[in-house]
Amino acid sequence: MYQLDLTIFRWLNSWVGVNDFLDWNILFRAQYLLYVMIAAVFLFYAFDKNTTRVKWAIIHAFSAGILSRFIFTEVIRFFYDRPRPFEVLDGVKLLISHESGAAFPSGHASFSFALAMAIYYYYPKTGILFCLAALAMGAGRISAGVHWPSDILGGIIVGVLSAMLLEFLLKKLQYK
Repeated sequence: MYQLDLTIFRWLNSWVGVNDFLDWNILFRAQYLLYVMIAAVFLFYAFDKNTTRVKWAIIHAFSAGILSRFIFTEVIRFFYDRPRPFEVLDGVKLLISHESGAAFPSGHASFSFALAMAIYYYYPKTGILFCLAALAMGAGRISAGVHWPSDILGGIIVGVLSAMLLEFLLKKLQYK
């Protein structure tokens, strides 16, 4: 896995510094796309007249995001403190500043995929767009030099499983 991680990381990170547009694109995806996704969740109020569905979609999405990012991700990081690529590799083109350590799993990926998966349960077509945005954000985090590809994959798994767990619990408790 390490060689595949290294190969994908080196290829994505090689795009940093090519030109200003690519750097802006990577920076946007790595740092700001998650905030756009969060804001987009609230647009359902404007476009869906079923306020009960909107309310539960928002509750599910943010509960799953918080559970995945601030509970499961932090528990994993407590037991496994993986260094970030810029800590262990020479020549990493770091596009954003970031503190050292605690790379696995990616908190950004876990939150964004929990959000996307929860949205998918209520709005499948829009959920696919959210998943694509979450993938773009993850690729941006790798390109910017702050995560390994397997950190993003770990975040995807944690996020999706968090949303699935909450879906199961909401159905079990008859809230859906």
